[in-house]
Amino acid sequence: MSCWKLVIAALILVFGGTGLGVGLWLRNALRPVEAGQTRIFQVAAGASGSRIARDLWRSGLIRNPRAFELGLRWWGLGGELKPGYYEMSAGMAPEAIARKIAAGETAKWRLTIPEGFIVPQIAERAAEHPTVDLDKFLKLAQGAELGREVGLDLPPASGAEGFLFPETYLLEYGAPAQDVILAMLREFQRRIEPLQDEIAASALSLAEIVTLASLIEREAMVAEERPVISAVYHNRMARGMKLECDATVVYIWARRGVVKRRLLYEDLEVESPYNTYKHKGLPPGPIANPGIDCIRAALRPADVDYLYYVARGDGSHIFSETFKGHRAAIARIRGR
Repeated sequence: MSCWKLVIAALILVFGGTGLGVGLWLRNALRPVEAGQTRIFQVAAGASGSRIARDLWRSGLIRNPRAFELGLRWWGLGGELKPGYYEMSAGMAPEAIARKIAAGETAKWRLTIPEGFIVPQIAERAAEHPTVDLDKFLKLAQGAELGREVGLDLPPASGAEGFLFPETYLLEYGAPAQDVILAMLREFQRRIEPLQDEIAASALSLAEIVTLASLIEREAMVAEERPVISAVYHNRMARGMKLECDATVVYIWARRGVVKRRLLYEDLEVESPYNTYKHKGLPPGPIANPGIDCIRAALRPADVDYLYYVARGDGSHIFSETFKGHRAAIARIRGR
């Protein structure tokens, strides 16, 4: 064998062995770290592949950042990684991690807002999520700016109160307070869209309809009574009577940080434009965030002449057309 052939054979053995060694190293380095609980990993906007690889390694999600970088090139994903929050596990293969980030399969979180919640309650529930700031949420919800962004003219006295639609939302994990509020306002717009003709034909403005709906939401415990309670308020307004809605007084105290399970006569003396025992007509803004059924009830009152109602104690009410009948209903409930 010539000298050159011996050199070539030696080089093949050296590089072949090196290639095999690199292959084994890469294969080992790209194995999952270990089975474990899922965690949230953030890919910063504008982060390079090497930065993401280092962050993954520091988070304990991959074995070797250099191997991950090489893998990105091999998988053709180097320029495809998208920013956001991702739910990851150390039990995932690095390629699966890379493909998830490249696909933009960001983490979501679920937020459920019951009907009848007020803004502080919604803010507190939303702020249970780590990227939602409670104070920021409250401040944004007090203004009208976000309403204008989605085409809503929010009442200056109450801001977004009444327009944060009660629903279960699936939101981006990193969504800040502003995005959460906008999602609720857009959902409100979407849900009232089929009612636009009725709203336009109503003698009440949209803000007044929502305000009335919020009173119905807080007062009606039985679904069938919503249109009847709506009729009571419509009838009282038509006659220039005060609405005398307990829920408005409860709302005043709630916004002052006082929870009223039961109202006393002295509680009704609280001074506020929301106190419908002192001021005629609707309060200056909603007292809760009503669901679509109560908005419909505000637009479609029952065809009845009731002016009064009193709670039975089981969630239902006795309705009366006259004050005399109302007093008799109260006496009947009290067993007199």
